[in-house]
Amino acid sequence: MARVKRGPSAHRKREKLLRHTKGFKWGRKSKERFAKDALLHAWTNQFRDRKRKKREFRRLWNIQINAGARTHDISYSKLIGALTKKNIRIDRKILADLAEREPKVFARIVETAKS
Repeated sequence: MARVKRGPSAHRKREKLLRHTKGFKWGRKSKERFAKDALLHAWTNQFRDRKRKKREFRRLWNIQINAGARTHDISYSKLIGALTKKNIRIDRKILADLAEREPKVFARIVETAKS
């Protein structure tokens, strides 16, 4: 059986690995051994933080809605409860945006929920 020298394929593999570490600091961007380790951590964090991002945004929207609701003398939980009872289906992202950018529209939604 013929001997296989893997120079070109090994080089390609290393280059592919180092392409992912662009922007990393120090040897983590240029040295294969450190780059591999850095990528293991980076990809773990990346996966975790895609999930975390959704949680953080929902938390932010809840805070913004609460701040908007409190200006109309109602708490966040009572507002959401009232909207659910009235069958007004507006998601929190839109409600938070309305509370921040369109206070008059948000006020009308709150009044509708209260009545």
